[in-house]
Amino acid sequence: MSRELLLLVDALAHEKNVDKEVIFTALELALASATKKNHEEGADIRVEIDRETGDYKTFRRWQYVEYDLLESSAYQFDEEDDRAAGRQIGDYVEAPLESISFGRIGAQAAKQVILQKVREAEREQMIQDFLARGESLVTGVIKRMEKGNAIIEVGRIECLLPREAMIQKENLRVGDRVRAYLSRVDRGGRGPQLILSRVAPDFLKRLFELEVPEIEEGLLEIRAAARDPGLRSKIAVKTNDQRLDPVGTCVGMRGSRVQAVTSELGGERVDIVLWSMDPAQFVINALAPAEVTSIVVDEDAHSMDVVVNEEQLAVAIGRNGQNVRLASELTGWNLNILTEEAAAQKSQDEYAKISQLFIEKLDVDEEVADILVQEGFSTLEEIAYVPLAEMSEIEAFDEDTINELRARARAALLTEAIAKEEKVEEDTNDLMTLEGMDADTAHKLAASEIHTSEDLAELAVDELVELTGIDEERAKALIMTARAPWFK
Repeated sequence: MSRELLLLVDALAHEKNVDKEVIFTALELALASATKKNHEEGADIRVEIDRETGDYKTFRRWQYVEYDLLESSAYQFDEEDDRAAGRQIGDYVEAPLESISFGRIGAQAAKQVILQKVREAEREQMIQDFLARGESLVTGVIKRMEKGNAIIEVGRIECLLPREAMIQKENLRVGDRVRAYLSRVDRGGRGPQLILSRVAPDFLKRLFELEVPEIEEGLLEIRAAARDPGLRSKIAVKTNDQRLDPVGTCVGMRGSRVQAVTSELGGERVDIVLWSMDPAQFVINALAPAEVTSIVVDEDAHSMDVVVNEEQLAVAIGRNGQNVRLASELTGWNLNILTEEAAAQKSQDEYAKISQLFIEKLDVDEEVADILVQEGFSTLEEIAYVPLAEMSEIEAFDEDTINELRARARAALLTEAIAKEEKVEEDTNDLMTLEGMDADTAHKLAASEIHTSEDLAELAVDELVELTGIDEERAKALIMTARAPWFK
């Protein structure tokens, strides 16, 4: 039988023009599938064919999984099983089985598995050839519709355009010629599948690259894009040649270029924005046609308060918040649109809040606190550690007052640090009772709201590694120690 099996592999590989390894793998799957019928449902069977002799062996295997991930003892085991000793999560345990005769599988069943593998190998090769060409903008014909999704034939390859990746109100039908962006490759059980999109911001970029030769030549760049598919979008463009007007070049003669893109997107209105290295100026450009009065930038929160007058408020926000939302996506900043009155009120509230902080923490009167706020101080750290020369420029304070304020600020910060440390120590008392726990790890856990061994037991290994930076083996040991009471 071994010789016959090798002859079969040779014949099929030659006939189908595929690698012998594909045929061997298909035969192993066919033998495993037939063997499963003689065992309980869910059994994991592996067959191994010797590529030189044609002899084959059969094994049943189980995988070692974490206690809370055990689904079926037919193909898994956990730490309560004797087989777990000395093994790691993910390891397999195998037991040899008596191999069934190849003749019992049935030629038809084996043929089906082999043909499927051959088709998958051919499809994989076609897709690899397609991806090697580096094409991201594809054009094809809708072959059929399945549950609202469109199957598009691009050359000899079938691609999937999911329903959610279509532009709303777009009525696509079988036979329509469609252009789309290759967003990703899904590698599922049925082989690789090319997934297309007509709503991705990158689709908008590629369409402009198609219509504007200057982009391909490197004279212009599209730095960012944001879309509300089918309704409105914004792109940010930058010129690498100062003789070119980037916005006008993308618009084209009498709007021809931008109109071609709009037509492809079902009438989607496209705003072309001039990109700027200055984030505030970029935001002002992105919010057009709204006119901005002033901007307050908060680097720490990565947000901006954009102030407009009352008449410009509706324009800046846009219908259902569309304009500010797209501007935020385009620039990467969180934008808060405020009227001049609201901005003044917010500034006043923040002024009062900071002033009250200084009154309480520095034990000063309202006049001194107001001077500090007016001079631009907003935190105790700034008062404690700002260069002395810079603080000496405040005319209202003499040297003794400045030194006293700095000393009080440092004392207040020290008091806060001690209180925080005591709180952390209190929160880590239970964790420190665990074998293998150290103070540094316990503090990191407490900072992430993990205060007890029960909290730790609920974590997965990768979560603990991410929170503390310890290695995976130590993380497993700590979690198992925390979970020990579960098994008593």
